[in-house]
Amino acid sequence: MASAHGSLPLEARGLTVRFGALAALDDIDLTLDGSAPVAILGANGAGKSVLLRVLHGLLAPSEGEITWSGAYSRPADQAMVFQRPVLLRRSALANVEYALAIQGVRGSERRARAAEALARVGLSPIASRPARVLSGGEQQRVALARAWATRPRLAFLDEPTASLDPAAAAEVERVMGEMHAAGTAIVFTTHHLGLARRAAAEIVFLDRGRVTERTPAERFFTEPRSPQAAAYLEGELP
Repeated sequence: MASAHGSLPLEARGLTVRFGALAALDDIDLTLDGSAPVAILGANGAGKSVLLRVLHGLLAPSEGEITWSGAYSRPADQAMVFQRPVLLRRSALANVEYALAIQGVRGSERRARAAEALARVGLSPIASRPARVLSGGEQQRVALARAWATRPRLAFLDEPTASLDPAAAAEVERVMGEMHAAGTAIVFTTHHLGLARRAAAEIVFLDRGRVTERTPAERFFTEPRSPQAAAYLEGELP
């Protein structure tokens, strides 16, 4: 159950997730303080999405523990946006309002905050359109607006620009930057190395469920320390 305490710093210790005999995550130690955008990189199957879900609280670890601001209960001031947005059969505006209704925001304040969030992501002109008929990039921005409207301190974004054309991906990247500038800590996964270079200040690199490297983004792309990261950047890993 969500709690009123803050989400940062987030600390994971000995984090392990097993699906049968498979260790999707293996003894991970990780601290996130929100000071800089973090990109989680790795080959397919490295455990990136699993890590986001565990850190957000959607998936329980098999071993280890996670604390948010020193507490064990999941806080309310965090949000997650999935690679494929899960949208209701309602308008774009109503989708954002729904997230605020769950938080207990009522009446005119709820509508005003939802409208403001859609304006921030550039979707005010289509606020009344059914969310499920929008383009992929527009749907992703609705999902980002829905998360942003709740005023999270921490946002997890799982492959936020996957399957988007360059123009739509650029819009999502813009929104990510504005969220960070407004005070939301951003942690995201991606296969797009260009996005990671531009949008992240730190890189966490996963290989077969283990963190093999955490380093400033500039150093990661010029001087990777682990052979796995070097191979990934050279295109030798899938």
